[in-house]
Amino acid sequence: MESTLKELDGESVLDLEDKTGVGGGVRDVYGEDKASEDQLITPWTVTVASGYALLRDPRLNKGLAFSEEERGVHYLTGLLPPAVLSQQHQEKRLMNILRQYQVPLQRYMAMMDLQERNERLFYKLLIDNVEELLPVVYTPTVGEACQKYGSIFTRPQGLFISLKERKRILEVLKNWPEKSIQVIVVTDGERILGLGDLGCQGMGIPVGKLSLYTALGGVRPSACLPITLDVGTNNQKLLDDEFYLGLRQRRVTGQEYHEFLDEFMAAVKQNYGEKILIQFEDFANHNAFELLAKYRTTHLVFNDDIQGTASVVLAGIISALKLTGGDLQDHTYLFLGAGEAGTGIAELIALQMTKTASIPVEEARKKIWLVDSKGLIVSSRKESLQHFKLPWAHEHEPVPDLLNAVNAIKPSVLIGTSGVGRTFTKEVIEAMASFNEKPLILALSNPTSQSECTAEEAYTWSEGRAIFASGSPFAPVEYDGKTFVPGQANNAYIFPGFGLGIIMSGTVRVHDDMLLAASEALASEASEDNYAKGLVYPPFTNIRTISARIAANVAAKAYELGLASRLPRPKDLANFAESCMYTPLYRNYR
Repeated sequence: MESTLKELDGESVLDLEDKTGVGGGVRDVYGEDKASEDQLITPWTVTVASGYALLRDPRLNKGLAFSEEERGVHYLTGLLPPAVLSQQHQEKRLMNILRQYQVPLQRYMAMMDLQERNERLFYKLLIDNVEELLPVVYTPTVGEACQKYGSIFTRPQGLFISLKERKRILEVLKNWPEKSIQVIVVTDGERILGLGDLGCQGMGIPVGKLSLYTALGGVRPSACLPITLDVGTNNQKLLDDEFYLGLRQRRVTGQEYHEFLDEFMAAVKQNYGEKILIQFEDFANHNAFELLAKYRTTHLVFNDDIQGTASVVLAGIISALKLTGGDLQDHTYLFLGAGEAGTGIAELIALQMTKTASIPVEEARKKIWLVDSKGLIVSSRKESLQHFKLPWAHEHEPVPDLLNAVNAIKPSVLIGTSGVGRTFTKEVIEAMASFNEKPLILALSNPTSQSECTAEEAYTWSEGRAIFASGSPFAPVEYDGKTFVPGQANNAYIFPGFGLGIIMSGTVRVHDDMLLAASEALASEASEDNYAKGLVYPPFTNIRTISARIAANVAAKAYELGLASRLPRPKDLANFAESCMYTPLYRNYR
């Protein structure tokens, strides 16, 4: 057959006039296709989802799971293939498709497409296959997604609030269709994972975090709002990229930046009320500490990089005590990295010591040492230290690097939050193993490429004696005839349950004791079977139950501190937490 684009009766079909009406005989009622670029048209819509509109609504769409009766009642007949598939069958089909992709970013894009097409199936898939899909929708794959965001962007999944919206941020917030928002995750994109300044392309982080709030913590998807504050970027590569989607200017700082944040925080409280949880995510150190300190007494705020990381790491350390022996205060801690994660973890460990050992916090801090890019933080450096490093400047002679610090301090716990890969060298791990029977090695930097060491390196260089956990996932390691399963100190253990506990109790402010309560709840979940494999964290397969127990502990502490507003207090907080959790099973339509 000849091409239909060839000339017909001396006239190209591309030039033929449509004599029957636009779209093959369908009359162009609203003039969308005939309107000129200068002619204004009205974007008409319908108010009740049925037929084609129902299939295009991710909250309501069930795809091939619509029954024969539903297809007839809701004008879907002919819009779907004849087969009727259950949600379980759909899930099996999609996992089969996902497993055929060889590139992690392809899996990520497929999952994001599913979320935009069929929300309940997306969450059912994630909940039932959490260990396999967590690295796909969050670290480490989300890092690559943020780096390539300008090329893979299809539909907006949150609010982009840029400097162009100054003086009208409240108006922008009102554009979001959902009004009953309970949790906001917000970033300014300046320090995305260990990848640096990605500007507005950091939106992948709030989107990913809130997916986990729903899948792991049971917070309703409609109650979650991802926000990126675009104040520019100092990443010249992005500014030169023709596909970059953000403001093409250098980052604003100082008074202009803080006035913009003030307006945003005020607008959020005005629009959503006193009990809206605002989670700061991936702000640079110099802003993260200041913003948390500034707003924690006036807003319900939580910084996952400082507080969430601290809580999950503390839980791992408490859990590891069953393998290493001794109490928290009996160990010596050395950090590589003195930014928001490192100092946040250090402070929470010190606070837990004050609770369990009844010692002053100043005394507890003396058990904790930090190394930054200039070496061991000691008192002789106080003049040049940033304020958040000052509590960790102890009396000691200067030490230039990590290896010398390990040999000088002789820690039993080594924690990496540097964002620099392969800094726990063979010499460092061997030194730790030389004066510890079971050294605790926590290589927490994300993504995988930035991890301070791999699981295989930790186990091999310590001759199989290390207790190891990392920020990104590593496969099990065979060493000397034994299989070691590395733990993952993933914030996803903490923040979904923590957020659920805050929401279900109507908490109005976050207190450090609530973070300690979350850590204790998580630490208690590791079993003897986990310890036998070297695991200090429970498997993610049971994460919804774990999140409910964390939520109950957090809520109980909020009631104890007088910060909870939902009265009367439920008798059984764990059961109440489970009853509050969103379930992604399909609903039947009438």
